Amino acid sequence: MKQKFETLSVHAGAAPDPTTGARATPIYQTTAYVFDDVDQAANRFALSDPGNIYSRITNPTQAVLEERIAALEGGSAALATASGHAAEFLAFQTLMEPGDNFIAARQLYGGSINQFTHTFKSFDWHVRFADANDASTFEAQINDRTRAIFIESFANPGGIVVDIKKIAKIAQKHNIPLIVDNTMATPYLIRPFEHGANIVVHSLTKFIGGHGNSMGGIIVDGGNFDWKQSGKYPKITEPRPDYAGLVASDAFGNMAFALTARILGMRDLGPTISPFNAFLILTGVETLPLRMQRHCDNALSVATFLENHPKVSWVSYSGLKSNPYHALQQQYAPNGAGSVFTFGIKGGYDACVQFVSKLGLFSLLANIGDTRSLVIHPASTTHRQLTDTQKIAAGAGPDVVRLSIGIENAADIIADLEQALAII
Repeated sequence: MKQKFETLSVHAGAAPDPTTGARATPIYQTTAYVFDDVDQAANRFALSDPGNIYSRITNPTQAVLEERIAALEGGSAALATASGHAAEFLAFQTLMEPGDNFIAARQLYGGSINQFTHTFKSFDWHVRFADANDASTFEAQINDRTRAIFIESFANPGGIVVDIKKIAKIAQKHNIPLIVDNTMATPYLIRPFEHGANIVVHSLTKFIGGHGNSMGGIIVDGGNFDWKQSGKYPKITEPRPDYAGLVASDAFGNMAFALTARILGMRDLGPTISPFNAFLILTGVETLPLRMQRHCDNALSVATFLENHPKVSWVSYSGLKSNPYHALQQQYAPNGAGSVFTFGIKGGYDACVQFVSKLGLFSLLANIGDTRSLVIHPASTTHRQLTDTQKIAAGAGPDVVRLSIGIENAADIIADLEQALAII
């Protein structure tokens, strides 16, 4: 019987420890693993035996986390990484060769824009930005060296709900994979594979871990892209000299992308999640559906309060009926519009800086997805490295404040906002 989301959040990928009977997944804090004999060791290095070799590549605690997130997303396999940025990097490293390009929505987390625009240039990978509100702007920039399309399900921090199906159709037409960063929504709200995505990435640091105590990322393979038919991805479809001519797409089937990212990218580049962080994030996953619903309910109450406040000029939260993305939110994420949104304060940059400094319950820091309510002024922090034009395009203009609403009592959250607004 197919289990429901809440049950998978607790049980997927896990079983009592076979040696001790421990019910919680143990922290396998080890670097390497003893082989039974020389033949077993040889088979593992040849990938014919899937057992553990070295914790940079596989670890039992990490494996449970990977199986659980793959189950929640409805994917075929997953690869946990040291951070969300590491997940993005390994995903593109698996797809790209020097001189290749990819199309990305310009409405993205500022760190992703920075990574794509500047750091990726050193690998001769090139980004072309499109408008998440206009699917045609993605197609207009595709050429014979385009290897992927990248979007966020809920854009950070602008509150945009992206029409995944429309962009997926363009990716399918041109036989390239659609990568969706599902960090803001989590699979509790949106499962991108159900709408045509091929690869999902997360910063596990945010809502999936949920407690602001562990860095992590993950790549989830949808198992729904024909790499051979596309013919554009040599790491996946051509013989590997470092594995005696192994062809990943033949050997690994619908898990070919995730396993190629592991045996090539993670093996050689090494942004591995620690077993301890994997353990802490696994613990967070168990309460993901409970927390996400509380996040969404609280955020809607807060957004409604702010929408009616005289010192607030606008609120960008798709859960509000007045929001232009409300219909898309109802279509893609009927359980809620998430916990992160932006709003504008009359008085602009200076008023925003004063406001965030007067909050008490909220923590001023560069993170989202914590149990605690968080605030930041993106223009002076997360998006500071961007030009003013880029800031506005990314939804991080000078009057913008970003909130990540926690799971505290909603009345207490609103009271803190109210007293800070009264001061400015």
